Amino acid sequence: MRRLNRKKTLSLVKELDAFPKVPDSYVETSASGGTVSLIAFTTMALLTIMEFSVYQDTWMKYEYEVDKDFSSKLRINIDITVAMKCQYVGADVLDLAETMVASADGLVYEPAIFDLSPQQKEWQRMLQLIQSRLQEEHSLQDVIFKSAFKSASTALPPREDDSSQPPDACRIHGHLYVNKVAGNFHITVGKAIPHPRGHAHLAALVNHDSYNFSHRIDHLSFGELVPGLINPLDGTEKIAVDHNQMFQYFITVVPTKLHTYKISADTHQFSVTERERVINHAAGSHGVSGIFMKYDLSSLMVTVTEEHMPFWQFFVRLCGIVGGIFSTTGMLHGIGKFIVEIIYCRFRLGSYKPVSSVSFEDGHTDNHLPLLENNTH
Repeated sequence: MRRLNRKKTLSLVKELDAFPKVPDSYVETSASGGTVSLIAFTTMALLTIMEFSVYQDTWMKYEYEVDKDFSSKLRINIDITVAMKCQYVGADVLDLAETMVASADGLVYEPAIFDLSPQQKEWQRMLQLIQSRLQEEHSLQDVIFKSAFKSASTALPPREDDSSQPPDACRIHGHLYVNKVAGNFHITVGKAIPHPRGHAHLAALVNHDSYNFSHRIDHLSFGELVPGLINPLDGTEKIAVDHNQMFQYFITVVPTKLHTYKISADTHQFSVTERERVINHAAGSHGVSGIFMKYDLSSLMVTVTEEHMPFWQFFVRLCGIVGGIFSTTGMLHGIGKFIVEIIYCRFRLGSYKPVSSVSFEDGHTDNHLPLLENNTH
């Protein structure tokens, strides 16, 4: 009884076979079919390799939402070298809420040499080259996001030469925490002093001829410090043509959450517009000499996530490639064979010439040939 049930089950399974087997005696092979098969297998191999490279690659997904975090502090990371001695310059932040953040809260004034060493000049040249390429090809930013990791560093390398030249500049570096409102970070003549109606800089004791706001921005970023990321102002160098010169940077900051396979961080992207002019009160150009960075925060927040193609999607695409090429090449081969057979048959039919007609004396013609020929005399 069990054996009978097993045979019935096996017979039912055989009837459900969607891939019937054709005996080899019924299969006809041809040279054209073999050629098409070789082309199909080669195409499948190439497309499979390309699809595997796509499967290994990742891409960045951008999502936008309203930034609802207003209570936290914004971190500003600064590394700027000014071509003036440290006792002559002062840096601080003043926001729209009239809150002043003094540079003593997190910035370090370090005497330095403004001219770079050969190795540092090469670093700056490469950084400026990357900046120019980023302006032309925005998709390179995704590559920078994916390559950023905590062990990398884009900071200015230390001097490799033992220069005995005395320091002629001041390197201002460190970080400040400010309110998440629009503000103005500036470096100008004299140290900042508190004032009931705002703030002021003690510039009376500084000789006017010593003003020189030529500067180099080695690094400027907002939010968590992420080594490996290149910001729009990194590597910027400006040379003042006059003692009374103002450099302005108008910055729009966009909060960004970065999630890649190597790092997750809360950072900020920003765009910048630059402007510079000479202060000449007699000509109507008023203002204060110095470096002014006016920043404003966007109300939108961007979440950048690195994504990878799931394996099931890769498998489905691979099956589509194999099945599609088999079906397409099979149809093309059948159509081509059909066309060739039609042309060949017409050519063979056209090779037979019609039989000439027989004329009679009364003017009639006979197009029929006699079925039998009388050979008797």
